[in-house]
Amino acid sequence: MSRIRGKDTKPEIAVRKMLHAAGFRFRLHVKGLPGKPDIVLPKWKTVIFVHGCYWHRHEGCKKATTPKTRKEWWIEKFDKNVFNDFVKRRVLEAQGWRVLIVWECEVKNVDKLIRELTTNDTSRENKH
Repeated sequence: MSRIRGKDTKPEIAVRKMLHAAGFRFRLHVKGLPGKPDIVLPKWKTVIFVHGCYWHRHEGCKKATTPKTRKEWWIEKFDKNVFNDFVKRRVLEAQGWRVLIVWECEVKNVDKLIRELTTNDTSRENKH
């Protein structure tokens, strides 16, 4: 597990490239914010987390599998990840930030993400 990246992952870089090409300017991994969001768009008071489907348990995704060995340990680990994600999200929202989650399996849908960034619809933010 020491080789698992916490930042600058392939999906995260893909989202950053796509945002930059669309004209968005952002900051990366801001330490002063809960959870050090992957992407921070200060102008829009929006943060984006690019979650791996496996580690953050994307519901209904084929990538969110559970290993067969040490199953209890893995379930506990995944549950902690999901709980920490929930807490960080609530704290950010309480501070007035708009929180978007981009799942690893959704990265290729560029147009959808751009639409979500440019609308004030909060229905997506409340899902995860």
